[in-house]
Amino acid sequence: MRQSLFLLISILFTGLSSCTKVPEELIVCGDGKVLIIDPARSNETDVTVKWQWDISEASEIPEIYQKYLFPLDECKPIDQNTKLLITSSGGGVVLLEKETKKILFYANAPMAHSAAILPNDRIVVALSNHPYGDAVEVFDIQTPEKCLYRDTLYSGHGAVWIPEREGLFVLGEFELRSYSLKNWNTENPELKKEKSWLLPAQGGHDLTRISADELLITEAEHVWTFHIDKEFFESFPWVNKADVKSINFNKETQHVVYTKAEINWWTHTVYMKNPDKKINIPGTNLYKVRVYPE
Repeated sequence: MRQSLFLLISILFTGLSSCTKVPEELIVCGDGKVLIIDPARSNETDVTVKWQWDISEASEIPEIYQKYLFPLDECKPIDQNTKLLITSSGGGVVLLEKETKKILFYANAPMAHSAAILPNDRIVVALSNHPYGDAVEVFDIQTPEKCLYRDTLYSGHGAVWIPEREGLFVLGEFELRSYSLKNWNTENPELKKEKSWLLPAQGGHDLTRISADELLITEAEHVWTFHIDKEFFESFPWVNKADVKSINFNKETQHVVYTKAEINWWTHTVYMKNPDKKINIPGTNLYKVRVYPE
């Protein structure tokens, strides 16, 4: 009886510990650098940086294009967290090997706010204020100088690929869209628009995945969970503030990590809930934050 009781207490304690554990690492980017920080050893007055990459290290990219990689907006861990997919609203998308910091792919894509890797090593980019018109674009890692496909999307700010659904979701100023892949094994791949949903309010800023069935969306005045199969937006209970610019949510642990606009759309602070915490990163104008490993 005592052994059973002890086992039950141990299981409960382990479960509670997992719910309060701070995410292992966080990726933040802004200005011209990407940082991976340790949130457990960082706070409002001190930050522990575990890994860093600066635009000045991008020697593989011609100098004429390096200036367009500023400021950096988003950095996602991909491929079992061995690579980083980086976008810049200045004008570019970079695929970086984390260990060696070798650039595996670069495309000059003006006002690129978000990107995702699709099958066959193809990269989709959500663009805002593009010279050819606001768009979603597809590039191939082997031919980065050529745009393979373009579809109009006003003020694209988010791109998420859900492999379980074999579907792409992109966020614009007013809408959320889903795409399937068409002619994907050819030299002329296409994105087939499946559905479009108007946002509850305008101002889409960020799109992240909760699960294969749920997405998390920030817009100018609110944060929403979008239930894909049920096709409805539900108010996200943990953060209900205007000007949240990026957000991550772990459904299992209930961890929330986010940034919000504080200085002309940018910030120096990462906010966390469950447990509550602030991490100040001086000298870097942040926009989006991502959890690492994903």
